[in-house]
Amino acid sequence: MTTSHCTLSPISCFFLISFLFSGLAVGQLDYQFYDDTCPNLTKIVRYGVWSAISNETRMAASLLRLHFHDCIVNGCDGSVLLDDTNAMKGEKNVGGNQDSARGFEVIYDIKNDVEDACPGTVSCTDILTLAAREAVYLTGGPFWSVTLGRRDSKTANQKAVTEQIPSPSESLENIIAKFTSKGLDVKDVVVLSGAHTIGFAQCATFKQRLFNFKGSNKPDPVLDTSLLKDLQSQCPNQDSSDTKLSPLDPVTTNKFDNVYFKNLVNNSGLLQSDQALMGDSKTSSMVNDYSKYPYMFYKDFKASMVKMANIGVLTGNNGEIRKNCRVVN
Repeated sequence: MTTSHCTLSPISCFFLISFLFSGLAVGQLDYQFYDDTCPNLTKIVRYGVWSAISNETRMAASLLRLHFHDCIVNGCDGSVLLDDTNAMKGEKNVGGNQDSARGFEVIYDIKNDVEDACPGTVSCTDILTLAAREAVYLTGGPFWSVTLGRRDSKTANQKAVTEQIPSPSESLENIIAKFTSKGLDVKDVVVLSGAHTIGFAQCATFKQRLFNFKGSNKPDPVLDTSLLKDLQSQCPNQDSSDTKLSPLDPVTTNKFDNVYFKNLVNNSGLLQSDQALMGDSKTSSMVNDYSKYPYMFYKDFKASMVKMANIGVLTGNNGEIRKNCRVVN
């Protein structure tokens, strides 16, 4: 619509057109979204994440993973943060989240601080998105700008959790299919797998590689022998060891760097899904590049994180700004 086609008075046309264009802007993410309404947002989130990591270094990886588990299930909408209620079952206690996803309390605490500063203004989803960025940055990884303006979902989807979150023993083909269904590609699979440069995994997620790989009653023949011995002592072949933890990158466990990819090249990937990246010519070529060029990994990781944070976002009049991240308003 242009003013030349408007049959109203010029001033009415001006306000009508302004309203239409402002409506378009509302539905878009913006780097300055909270600059006027919550100017200290980034500082509040950074302090909350820093405080959590200072208390427990593992929390950086947990927050990054929580963001991924939110976005990969029906888009980045904060649904992973919802509790089970009589009215709705949340996503926390099913599939790949059950007894595994963590860091919820950190986001809830940050939300409380943000509410004190800017009541009813900032979504839980944006807080989680910023927290993931800060978790990477505060452990030595790259920094990137985050567009904001996401809104929170009013629903959760347990079925989608079990269907859409990749498992540690899943085939590379299936993992790629799950990523591409979200608008991500093979490169994103490799790059975002690099998040496993920090954090830990429970023995149950990789123990079959140590004692009974694919029903063979033998270890995974690909796994580096010295690492195999270490892991067998850390994770004995008994149920009581299932919840024990092992670092995803035993070399620089708490530092965000490219050593994860060096480990894969040396057949020292902890999870079957990680080491599988070396079994495909296209993905193994990327792994080799990232193992040699840390800045290439950082650059591509930033781009993939931005891409992931834009999956299925709710903006404008969709969703809501939850007062409490645990429950819908």
